Amino acid sequence: MGNPHAARRKALMDRVGPRAVAVIGWKKTTQRNSDVEFRFRQTSDVLYLTGFPEPETVAVIAPGRAQKFVLFVRPRDAERETWTGRRAGLEGAIAKYGADAAFPVDQLAVELPKLLDGADEVMYVPGDDREMDELILKALADLRAGERRGMRAPTRITDLRTTLHELRLIKDDDALTKMRRAAEITRDAHVAAMKAARDGVHEYEIEALIDYTFRKNGGHTGYGTIVGGGVNATILHYVDNAEPLRQGELLLVDAGCELDGFTADVTRTYPIGGRFGVAQRRAYQLVLDVEKKCIESVKPGATIDGIHQQAVELLTQGMVDLGLLKGTVRELIDSGAYKRFYMHRTSHWLGLDVHDVGSYTVDGKPRPLEPGMVLTVEPGLYVPPDATDVPGELRGIGIRIEDDVLVTAGGHEVLTRAVPKEPADLEALTTSAA
Repeated sequence: MGNPHAARRKALMDRVGPRAVAVIGWKKTTQRNSDVEFRFRQTSDVLYLTGFPEPETVAVIAPGRAQKFVLFVRPRDAERETWTGRRAGLEGAIAKYGADAAFPVDQLAVELPKLLDGADEVMYVPGDDREMDELILKALADLRAGERRGMRAPTRITDLRTTLHELRLIKDDDALTKMRRAAEITRDAHVAAMKAARDGVHEYEIEALIDYTFRKNGGHTGYGTIVGGGVNATILHYVDNAEPLRQGELLLVDAGCELDGFTADVTRTYPIGGRFGVAQRRAYQLVLDVEKKCIESVKPGATIDGIHQQAVELLTQGMVDLGLLKGTVRELIDSGAYKRFYMHRTSHWLGLDVHDVGSYTVDGKPRPLEPGMVLTVEPGLYVPPDATDVPGELRGIGIRIEDDVLVTAGGHEVLTRAVPKEPADLEALTTSAA
């Protein structure tokens, strides 16, 4: 497989050309409270291009220079490393991470104008970090001020996302290997949760079990785990995870393992310590059937917008059949009435970020899917507990079923197909917990 980071840098250099310089990174640690910091997670762009995990890192890619890959990093510091852990330093940036040159990050303001001198274009992500914005503008001003001495400032500032994020959208072999393994670990975590979900167990206990499964396999949570029992499942981003589970209700768990930066994103909904009720089963089967049909539609040339429209039509018909809505499907879609019970999109890109980068449109039109893209398929049904105008047995039910799907040349591969979702399989696991 070779060095995936070097291959990605080469692909970026080929795209930006010899007259451009790209500047990426500079994320710092974030204070949690008092003198406690959040656990650091490198920016996805820096991870993608370098694999360098430490804070305050800036990568400069300059295809037209002898030193095409330059890293600015924290230098080795024996005293600081005693307190906060080992650093790769300048030596490690070159020897381990393949930089052509490395500088202390506190020299960035001095060295950056030299790296930009003579280039036609500087590429970075404007507006993402105020300090970086100011640094780039200061470097350009310094170069313009030095024109009499032969310096030359770039004349264009370009948003790097239009190039780098398009590269990230098509997953390479290294990314897919990690995403498949993240899916395997995620399967283990969801199965453990299904077996443990019983009356009286708290949502946070399920969350802890999921987190433990991720960590014991070398991963982390890719996003805030959602464990919503009963009416809490109708809150799309419920992360309090504080309530006890109750027999006879449904549990919605949205959890994905991040492994080496790449994350899975899986949602399952199932009965707590028992079997689906009649109304629960009908509602669940509706969402499951919609998810399966939408997954079948994933192939080159299809669009995320088209998949969403398919989900909306099928779910709206199901809402009518369940007695949640009255009227024709077309009228209910045109009026937006269906959004009362299904208010989110059906898919998003997936990769180093749970809502991964890449444009959803091309020339103002929905983007056709291509081999190597990974997207979620996640239809849902959410009935507010205070919806007095719907059948009582459906009130307070929240259902979402979500899988991760790779677009292939011949159609698709469901990366998370091993996570149980058939009603009989779910009931076999949940009744074992009772």
